[in-house]
Amino acid sequence: MSLRPVLVWFRHDLRTRDNPTLVSAIETGRPLIPIYIHAPDEEGAWKAGGATQLWLHRALASLDEALGSLGSRLIIRSGESLSVLKGLIEETGADAVYWNRRYEPAIIERDKGIKSSLSEVGIEGKSFNGSLLIDPTKVFNKSGKPFRVFTPFWKHCVGEGFKTEKASNPRSLKAPASWPQSELVDSLGLLPSLDWNEPIDDAWDMTEAGGHRALKRFASKVADYKDTRDLPAEDGTSSLSPYLHFGQISPHQVLAKFRGRLEEGNEGIRIFMSEIGWREFGYYLLFHFPDTTTKPLNETFERFPWNEDQELLQRWQKGQTGYPIVDAGMRQLWLTGWMHNRVRMVVASFLVKHLLQPWQSGAEWFWDTLVDADLASNTLGWQWTAGCGADAAPFFRIFNPITQGEKFDSDGNYVAKWVPELADMPAKYIHSPWAAPTAVLDEAGVRLGDNYPEPVVDHKEARTKALNAFERLKL
Repeated sequence: MSLRPVLVWFRHDLRTRDNPTLVSAIETGRPLIPIYIHAPDEEGAWKAGGATQLWLHRALASLDEALGSLGSRLIIRSGESLSVLKGLIEETGADAVYWNRRYEPAIIERDKGIKSSLSEVGIEGKSFNGSLLIDPTKVFNKSGKPFRVFTPFWKHCVGEGFKTEKASNPRSLKAPASWPQSELVDSLGLLPSLDWNEPIDDAWDMTEAGGHRALKRFASKVADYKDTRDLPAEDGTSSLSPYLHFGQISPHQVLAKFRGRLEEGNEGIRIFMSEIGWREFGYYLLFHFPDTTTKPLNETFERFPWNEDQELLQRWQKGQTGYPIVDAGMRQLWLTGWMHNRVRMVVASFLVKHLLQPWQSGAEWFWDTLVDADLASNTLGWQWTAGCGADAAPFFRIFNPITQGEKFDSDGNYVAKWVPELADMPAKYIHSPWAAPTAVLDEAGVRLGDNYPEPVVDHKEARTKALNAFERLKL
């Protein structure tokens, strides 16, 4: 048996527990050298956005600390991945590189080239599935083609069953005789130059342990998920998405947490696991239809008559549309790096259908501002909203931002928190302040067009324009 080290290449799997790459490397009995390579230019058009970089900085520091508790450390290098790997192989004498797969199009192509190049010089390159419940290369419909509708896809996956990975929580890692030099995480330049990170830092514990605490908290209330998941003022969602994105927890760990209660027929858990299914579906579609990050899956929508307007886009980005539920969501996003899922659908529908701005513009903004900016889920969500993707909502399904607010934020608590200008508005008018009598506005201190904007568009007129644009598309 070779005693030469194994390079354990961390990517979107920044955890020590339930990590198949780490488990397999430990089983070799050889010294392990955990590494992280900072190579943003290899991400193609989708380099990490600002919020993602902030989380990555914290997650790398956390991983290094966790590895330290196991008698190891994280070696950080910057540069072209293959060159960095070859340099580390030469420095350390390693003859194997293990990693967990990623499924973004640019990374798939890069990793194929790396594995081939390593093989040519006698280095073992071995990859594992550490981020999904299914392998997207092995799931097809009865015609042998990729699924394009969620329900039969997920029904097929559930019917096949999910392989239960053996639990792994290493107590120690075998260290090499000597360690290669490492860059400091601070040297990667991931933190924002402004103080934008302060409220996001306050909102999250960006560590592997933080992910497990979030999972434990959610497990105590998941039975109510069916009733609370659509209420943005309530703490009814899991908030696990950034931990899943960075691989600080795995979907197998989530499944293991809930499997027993799921088999008992708990409805809240069944619905939540279907949301995990949507994450799987997003990666599945990204793998089989890689162009959908910028192009509609339904090619007809390439002719959609968008009305690109930078001012309208900026009003939406800043939470200054005059529609309180939309503005609350966009401000929550800016201040915390996250937005409630129900509100994500509302703000996305508003941008695409009320303002007729391209869905790609929304996807780019979410990509830069979300701490859970996941290329697969982001693409799936925006194409779903625009009506041009797999299993998409019909374009003529246009969310009414007023009634959505009244239904899911009936007391106005969500709006009052994130749009403080409206905090003293009575619930009856908080979602449509323009309809309030002057006396009500005066008492609440609201001056439309001054300290809170008039609606940027009229809902009924915008809806009519969107439907007319859709009709022109069908001609």
